Amino acid sequence: MSKQEKRILALTSVCALTFGIAPRVNAMHIMEGYLPGGFCIAWGVLCLPFLAAGFFSIRKTLREHRNLITLLAMSGAFVFVISSLKIPTMFGSCSHMTGTGLGAILFGPTAVSILGLIVLLFQALLLAHGGLTTIGANTFSMAIAGPFVSWGIYLLCKKVRINRKVGIFLAAALGDLFTYCITALQLALAHHADVTMGEALVEFLAVFAPTQVPLAIIEGIITVLIVMGLETYAKPELRAIGFLKEAK
Repeated sequence: MSKQEKRILALTSVCALTFGIAPRVNAMHIMEGYLPGGFCIAWGVLCLPFLAAGFFSIRKTLREHRNLITLLAMSGAFVFVISSLKIPTMFGSCSHMTGTGLGAILFGPTAVSILGLIVLLFQALLLAHGGLTTIGANTFSMAIAGPFVSWGIYLLCKKVRINRKVGIFLAAALGDLFTYCITALQLALAHHADVTMGEALVEFLAVFAPTQVPLAIIEGIITVLIVMGLETYAKPELRAIGFLKEAK
């Protein structure tokens, strides 16, 4: 294969990947303009204390262990990549994994709020995934609510001495599912004019359940595999945050 042919192959591969991960459909992130202005402001304000706590958490972590910046960046990149892979549903929308459970387990839930906000901002600007007006609502569901559940489940599993890999799986999978429960609640609160809020909530949950449940299971498995890889290739970083000691 000549150099020119290789360049053409590389270019077409990049184009295929770009259009493959960014289809113009109604993605699970709440899209631009779908929430009333008051709801956008309210959800954004609700995120502020978590974002402040996340900033201080990350600053403290990096001040004490500068070498953890690579692991922190990897956690953010994992969220970006895995939440950009969207699976169409039978109702004309799509679902995706969140990837926030990994960061919550390693760095705590508040740190993930900052990572999630950065990811959501880039996705809104570059992939038309979500929106700027709805970034507060999307941040609360994916980068705050889900990670706190993942973190809590992981600590609970550790306390009751459940197998560590099982605990990581449950934390990632249930954190993913809780994200979509909160998103459905956000949509139901804003759009239930013709039905009760409970009925609207059930309808929104039903839209994503057929694809989101298996996706949550897959995310749990992927998270376990990544942690196993980190235990092999990132021992100093895991020791620095105390995770490797917990694993043993």
